Amino acid sequence: MPSKFYSAAISFLVALFMLYFPYEWCKRRHESEIFYGLKWFLTKKSKRDVIIALAVTLIPLTIITFYWPVEWGGRGLKHPSFWNALDALAGGIAAAFIEETFFRGWLQTLTVKKFGVYIGIFITTLLFALSHLIVLTGWLRVATFFPGLVMAILRHRGGSVLPSIIYHAVCNVWAVWLAPVVS
Repeated sequence: MPSKFYSAAISFLVALFMLYFPYEWCKRRHESEIFYGLKWFLTKKSKRDVIIALAVTLIPLTIITFYWPVEWGGRGLKHPSFWNALDALAGGIAAAFIEETFFRGWLQTLTVKKFGVYIGIFITTLLFALSHLIVLTGWLRVATFFPGLVMAILRHRGGSVLPSIIYHAVCNVWAVWLAPVVS
């Protein structure tokens, strides 16, 4: 019991840090939240980009999911209970806000400024994917690199983390209901 409590407390503190540190960074350095994409807004172009990104990634993944081999964690596994699914949905939506604020807002801005757009996006996306190995290991966890690239491009093109938050949240909701691996 105490181990679960400490684990939850550490996770909560890390989430608080990832969500609020970028804003505090801007405040203390007298830098614009807009520069870091931390002022949320959607343009017509960024709305279109999110819709296209979702269609291009989730439609094929949904089709693949129905034919995913059972031995790789496919449709033969039972789905989570209602409460576990609800917990995963809430966690996935919260993770979208937290991770996008930290990785796409703060970290991507700094790496792009230092290394340029392509290398900065690559470094940020790689760190995002590797961060998913902290809790669970496995090749599918590292596969978050690819949607991470999409989220990085949405942030870069949209000028705000909101397009990447929307994409990330929808993908996490999709993963709870249709992903081949049920945790």
